[in-house]
Amino acid sequence: MKKLFSIMAIAAMVFAGTSNVNAATAQTMPSSAQSLVTAATVTFVQDEEAVASEEEPRGWHQELKQRFIEGGPAFMGIVLLCLILGLAIAIERIIYLNLSTTNTQKLAANVEDALNSGGVESAKEVCRNTKGPVASIYYQGLDRADEGVEAAEKAVVAYGGVQMGQLEKNVSWISLFIALAPMLGFMGTVIGMIQAFDKIEAAGDMQ
Repeated sequence: MKKLFSIMAIAAMVFAGTSNVNAATAQTMPSSAQSLVTAATVTFVQDEEAVASEEEPRGWHQELKQRFIEGGPAFMGIVLLCLILGLAIAIERIIYLNLSTTNTQKLAANVEDALNSGGVESAKEVCRNTKGPVASIYYQGLDRADEGVEAAEKAVVAYGGVQMGQLEKNVSWISLFIALAPMLGFMGTVIGMIQAFDKIEAAGDMQ
């Protein structure tokens, strides 16, 4: 028990001595040195905060906004216009093609059943009640059935070309915007290089 008390007393004396030494050091340290230590500590903390803020990942919209500002609103506005028009046409084509989709196997089975049960008029009625270009082509062929096989075939081929044109409508605009966007990017790069060389020439320092 006495040994335990002795150990605790020695530990208390060592701790008190260390605290006194630290206090004496702080008191004897010049004010200028204390100011330097404080300034160094503040600078270190600020540097850590700056590094932490730089390492924070930015969202794609923030990155896009930054690139748009760097490129210049006047020039990047053209690129943005191409993007908006291209997306609008692409969305319109997607909606149109989805609405034009038809279950061709089911349609063919219904037309065949209608032909067997009610004749050509019944099959034409089935085509009229079905949406999509395939049903319209079926209808044109059935409508020329009385004129012979060749007439019906020509009607199907001709109206098929019309429907194909409707399906491919405005697709050329999408191809144009796809080809135009990289060209605008290259043009912006060339313009930026020309402006950089003009500034170097104006400054008179080519090094």
